[in-house]
Amino acid sequence: MRANETILMSLDDVRDYARATLTRVGLSPAHVEAVAETMVAGERDGCASHGIYRLLVAAQSVAKGVVVPDAVPVLSRPAPALIRVDGGGGFAQLAFDRGRPHLAEAARTCGIAAMALNNVVHFAALWPEVEALAEDGLVALACTPSHAWVAPAGGTKPVFGTNPIAFGWPRPGGMPFVFDFATSMVARGEIELHRRAGKPVPPDWGHAPDGSATTVAEEVLAGAMRTFGGHKGSALAAMVELIAGPLIGDLTSAESIAKDAGRGGSPIGGELIIAIDPAGFLGAAAAEHLARAEALFASIEEQGARLPGSRRHAARAVSLAEGVHVPRQLIADIDAVTKESR
Repeated sequence: MRANETILMSLDDVRDYARATLTRVGLSPAHVEAVAETMVAGERDGCASHGIYRLLVAAQSVAKGVVVPDAVPVLSRPAPALIRVDGGGGFAQLAFDRGRPHLAEAARTCGIAAMALNNVVHFAALWPEVEALAEDGLVALACTPSHAWVAPAGGTKPVFGTNPIAFGWPRPGGMPFVFDFATSMVARGEIELHRRAGKPVPPDWGHAPDGSATTVAEEVLAGAMRTFGGHKGSALAAMVELIAGPLIGDLTSAESIAKDAGRGGSPIGGELIIAIDPAGFLGAAAAEHLARAEALFASIEEQGARLPGSRRHAARAVSLAEGVHVPRQLIADIDAVTKESR
């Protein structure tokens, strides 16, 4: 993309723009702050499909009445090691922020704890959540269903969501080891970015509505995406449906898209986050054993392999120093969609 087709923005500029836009579409101040930070994280870490492009997604969910813009999360404790946050139909970010300190406290008290976010709307990546917990010194795992956009291996009709899984591991003296990937072949936002750019998608990303192979982004969006790794990704997608759906009393991806009722909003449902305190197993020896994990990371990198998350960290170093380049057309599209909002 040519320089004149982008706008150079500092991360503070991105934050201010996201806050102003989210306020304009009607989100309450608490939701504005929480949601904007996930978009800043996307731009900061070089993940444009989870950056301010998601303002279009959030605005659509508000405009269509899918999300409650001033929802107040309600926290409960079903058991000493279990946290439940009912998001009241609001975006998931605020529900997570309200529950996070309670989850961390429960993990340190019990050694392991789990938090269910219920009745929330999802549209962003999970890595900011597990990274925050890893920065608290905890090992973290998070997953959530979405809308039924993804076919099971061997099929061509949507059953699963993109069903991401994220993991965070604290590292002494460095940034946490974090990965976050969809169980689909690719995040849906990547297909949408290809559609916006008029670019074909790889033939293994999805099926056309009639089940045939296609490289046309619009046909994949209207048809079905594929899981990664064939039956292995399909099994993981099914696991996410179960443990972040029925297990916590929330929706499957098929139920989420049915509840959307054609409005075109973001997925509605639940999220499961598990946090483990290394000291729960290891006591005073926790630091010693976490240090042993560094040998594993070194053995990956020493042979030239990429440590998951390293590209995000590299992009973060650049964006913190130099800012980020955002397509002018994206800003124009966001402004056009949101200018008539209250």
